[in-house]
Amino acid sequence: MSQARLFVGNLSYQTGETDLQDYFAQAGSVLSVNLMLDKMTGKSRGFAFVEFATPEEAQKAIDQFHDQDFQGRKITVNVARPREERAPRERFGGGGGGGGGERRERYDRGDRGGDRGGERGERRERY
Repeated sequence: MSQARLFVGNLSYQTGETDLQDYFAQAGSVLSVNLMLDKMTGKSRGFAFVEFATPEEAQKAIDQFHDQDFQGRKITVNVARPREERAPRERFGGGGGGGGGERRERYDRGDRGGDRGGERGERRERY
């Protein structure tokens, strides 16, 4: 990861990319600003990444803006670290319980598995 790419945290949820571009331009040539947005709501998640032309300009921005007030909040500014590898999250929860024994016999699920998950074999006609 580039030493010229910075993590900026504790941002106001109203902060926009243009606000960050203008503010950080005081320290040097800003190549890009990437404000992180929530996938579902489209609103800011309160942090961003700012990339400078050189590591020296990035260091100047850290010295100048870390722990300083920006739009009513004390922001965190430091060198961005590579994203940590995480295990993929399961969608819609996990497994699921079974039903009563009688029900299973009446509605045989064959090789489909339990109530949730498992392979979906051929569809069987119910009587």
